[in-house]
Amino acid sequence: MADTLNLSDSDRSSSSDQSVTNRSNNRSLRIAEKERRKNEAEDSFVLAVKYFSEVEEGTPVFGNDQLDRNLEVVEKVAFSKGLSPEAISVLLEFAMSLCMGNSPCVRVLKCLIPASVVPQQAVVRAVVWLNVSKIPISTQVLFIKWVLTVFDLIDAKDQLRAIYGFIFSFITEENLCPYICHLLYLLTRKENVHLYRVRKLLELQSKLGRQPFLMHLLSLYKVFCPELVTLSIPSRIRSGFKSYNLPWKSALMGVQKRNGLQVSSSISSAFTVKEKSISRKRKHCHLDLPALSSALNKEPQSDLTSRRKMVPLVQLSSFSQMLKNMHRIELPAQMGSLLGSSLALQYLDCVQEESTLLRLNFWLGCALHEEFLFCSQTSEEALQFLNNLLSVQHFLQCGLMECLNNMLLKWLTWHSVYALEDDLDISLNSHTSINITLSGFKDSVMELVHFVGRLASLGLQLEGCNTLLLSFILDFYETASDTFLKFDLPLVVMPPPGVFYPALLATDPVSVDRLAYIMHRYKLNLTSAKSQEKRTEQAFHISRQTFLEFNHYLVFMVNCLWNCRMFHANTDLHVREELLHKSNVPQPWARFDFIHHPAFMSYAVDFHQKCWPGRKAVDLDSIKQSKPWSWYLEYLFNQGFDGLKDFVHSSITKQVTPGDERGDSQRR
Repeated sequence: MADTLNLSDSDRSSSSDQSVTNRSNNRSLRIAEKERRKNEAEDSFVLAVKYFSEVEEGTPVFGNDQLDRNLEVVEKVAFSKGLSPEAISVLLEFAMSLCMGNSPCVRVLKCLIPASVVPQQAVVRAVVWLNVSKIPISTQVLFIKWVLTVFDLIDAKDQLRAIYGFIFSFITEENLCPYICHLLYLLTRKENVHLYRVRKLLELQSKLGRQPFLMHLLSLYKVFCPELVTLSIPSRIRSGFKSYNLPWKSALMGVQKRNGLQVSSSISSAFTVKEKSISRKRKHCHLDLPALSSALNKEPQSDLTSRRKMVPLVQLSSFSQMLKNMHRIELPAQMGSLLGSSLALQYLDCVQEESTLLRLNFWLGCALHEEFLFCSQTSEEALQFLNNLLSVQHFLQCGLMECLNNMLLKWLTWHSVYALEDDLDISLNSHTSINITLSGFKDSVMELVHFVGRLASLGLQLEGCNTLLLSFILDFYETASDTFLKFDLPLVVMPPPGVFYPALLATDPVSVDRLAYIMHRYKLNLTSAKSQEKRTEQAFHISRQTFLEFNHYLVFMVNCLWNCRMFHANTDLHVREELLHKSNVPQPWARFDFIHHPAFMSYAVDFHQKCWPGRKAVDLDSIKQSKPWSWYLEYLFNQGFDGLKDFVHSSITKQVTPGDERGDSQRR
């Protein structure tokens, strides 16, 4: 019995091993079969593309089994994996040349689903075919719709913009006009706007009526050349470029998702693939912010830059990178994607380009008017869309500083102009019924300036004293420094140390020059206010603390730029002697004067070379001699540093050389 049981166990073990072996063999066979079919499919696709590249003109279509087989192969690959740039070039040339008539042309156009990018040259050749071959209008419309759909995927736009006039010539065709206007809207630059084109659009408008697509293109023309477009453009224009249910949208998004890419289409204004389907018949896809992406985000940036000389915004990841590439940034065709990126919004705020803002306004109008009004305001999509718009408001401190500067400017302007024109008495003894007094107005302005000072100090710390942010902050303090003389408001509020010292020690000369101008204006305002205090009994008195703050800043600034006493014991930047000795910097107390300051070092070297061209060794201390020093100051002032010129003339008593401490070299 035991032997029988052992034999049975052995048989079962052998059967199990044989089953595992069979499954392993079957799996290997399936893998091999799958690989064979894949190779056959690739071979058949290559042969199909080769067929369309070599087919002769006049080849019959009806009864052509080879054509049908090759079209089926191309369609299968296109809708599953997408077509390579080379395949798109071949198929687009085949279709637009009408080599085998219109029927295969339409079928090929409908399966042009790119896997990565669309070659610009292929699109340009196809556009040229519009004027060469007798393509039916319906097919021409289909082709332009395809170009609009894949616009973001075209690897460059320079050649398309070069044939702007050729594309514009098709605008007279009534059926093509809406789509040509849309394409021109995406391609238009200022150099493309001419009077004869404006006249042609106005002529079409008189024929077709005030069509939205014509109004949108005219509005863009008016942004670039307002003197050419005298037509009054409504502030609100309903969507002029409609979102069509085209045959490529869902297939394109599916292919891009499978390939691990993201694109945004200029036709599908916010088309995104959702994991969770929506049960309603009308899907409000416009309420989704499209992802900020580039058609070329997989390519090396060096190759991209060398070929296009432009940097897609999606490749930039920091504010400093954006500043370095400010003149080479290319925005996506779908402007709605910018709302999801704080860096993109920073760029928009910095450049303040009206055409870009106009395109963004068009997208918002499309999303709000066409989609938002048709959905339930309590729906999840609507609430998410509103939250996205609200979050956009928290994107940037540079834009905030500009808004606060405009707010201060409007307040002061109202005080100096409108209040006087309306005969509003807002003095201390006012009996006016309006709920405002000069004292209350002063308090409001003071609170605003103090708030901006705290905000600016924190912003400069967080952004590493960024030059652009500092520029916006100095704009604000240029306004704040003239509250008394320019706006007749007896109030002077000094900037905090977190703004003054970063500006004084900035590495760019413009910031130092602007600070010098601001200090000059503060001095004039304080001097005038003090003299008025002596003449008028009811005048407001400037706080003694304000005079102390100004004198403190003035002494430090003169000691730094003129007296070469940077790290004096009584200054805010006192450094122990042993630390200065360890730095191995010669004469550290003179490293921030007009000669050695990082902002002016290059000017000092240039002046030295011009003053002593025969010297091989550069000795900047030789500039401190009496005559060279006067020449050097004149040289700096001639570079456009008017702020430094005003500051030196108003705050330095006598033209002594830097470091000369014989007598008082500053006005207190």
